[in-house]
Amino acid sequence: MKTSLTTDNTRDTIARLQQANTEFARVYPGETGRRQPVHTVYGGAHLFKADTPRRLGSLALRSLEQFAPDADAFARALGLSFAAEGSSGGESSGALARTIYERVREKLGREPVEDFRIDFEDGYGNRPDAEEDAHAEAAAREVARGVEAGTLSPFVGIRIKPFTEELRARSLRTLDIFVSTLAAEMGGRMPPNFVVTLPKITIPEQTAALADIFDLLEPQLSLPAGTLKMEMMVETTQSIINRDGQANLPLLLAAARGRCTAAHFGTYDYTASCNITAAHQHMLHHSCTFAKLMMQVAFGGTGVWLSDGATNIMPVAPHRAAEGAPLTPEQEAENQRTVHRAWRIHYEHVEHSLTGGFYQGWDLHPAQLPTRYAAVYAFFLQSLDAASERLRNFVEKAAKATLVGDVFDDAATGQGLLNYFLRAINCGAITEEEALQRSSLTLPELRSGSFVKILNNRQNLSST
Repeated sequence: MKTSLTTDNTRDTIARLQQANTEFARVYPGETGRRQPVHTVYGGAHLFKADTPRRLGSLALRSLEQFAPDADAFARALGLSFAAEGSSGGESSGALARTIYERVREKLGREPVEDFRIDFEDGYGNRPDAEEDAHAEAAAREVARGVEAGTLSPFVGIRIKPFTEELRARSLRTLDIFVSTLAAEMGGRMPPNFVVTLPKITIPEQTAALADIFDLLEPQLSLPAGTLKMEMMVETTQSIINRDGQANLPLLLAAARGRCTAAHFGTYDYTASCNITAAHQHMLHHSCTFAKLMMQVAFGGTGVWLSDGATNIMPVAPHRAAEGAPLTPEQEAENQRTVHRAWRIHYEHVEHSLTGGFYQGWDLHPAQLPTRYAAVYAFFLQSLDAASERLRNFVEKAAKATLVGDVFDDAATGQGLLNYFLRAINCGAITEEEALQRSSLTLPELRSGSFVKILNNRQNLSST
């Protein structure tokens, strides 16, 4: 067989290609396989205690029991098409409603908050320096207590003030006090999944500065290099496009030098920066869609988690009973309508985020926790049968493309289907045992998190 290419005459070309491919793989490593929280709950630093996540769970359960005491009431409150048995939804729909309701209750009792951010910014405000110093130290000690007692959320961190000229000194001092106190309290360690959130980023020099500060803090506090991580908040138009007309998000990420784990969208600051009036600032606004699509394009394949913003309509009843004076039936009915309306809005916002590929969002009130988990669980459970069939069929066919129903799957889809099951397990929508039963995977295959490894293993077994 005649050929013209040789090792010698292609050496330089192959070397350049290999170098470029290696650099691409470094910048775009793909999904990390780590568990991503489904939400981040923000709370003022002055209010944080070691048992705050548990207390929020108790408040969430109280709200659920008061305004949706059973599965059918909860489904009706959210305006869902499925409801308990005896409704128009039928028995299968009733079973789904009960499953969601029961798993929401279980989650609120076991792990009500997946990620908590101790807030020194919007949820805290500007206070005298001595007061913020004291709160930074006290919050760090509470985190250390929570780690020891096992009462913290699986993910935790702080949001500092932005690195603007007006606030950078205060922001750095709060960060220094908090991290230094926490490291001292924990004997030179940080809690698992600890992160620092930097808000209102506009220029790469701000993420670079935080990375530089981490480089200084770690040896001073005897922390292993790379321990401290950051999240960037996309809240300004300048975060999206810089003054030179360039896409700024990749530049912000590169300046973080591997320290950035997530990017959070700030709905209300961003819409305000677009001159949208307060009455029209909400998560479904088309300006938010543009910004989030830019985030997906910029951060796709980098391993950076994406988080949507918050629903600012709180499920809070307008009437409270005074001592010795119960509410009237009219007041109780208005309370229920108000909470149900806010629940439905929040549910729709979470559902919108999920269908758009944002699997994390913000929550601002404990009564939003039931609808957060209800929306997440419904998202996974309603398409579980179809996803199970597709994954089973695809694994059985190994590397061959296949057609199930009217949906064509190829190898690129396999990892997405596997990720679907892993996310559903991590958030509590399904159990690991249910995933194994439905997917036809073994436990080692499921926990590997890699569809390529699964296919290679299946092919090797079939060839022996």
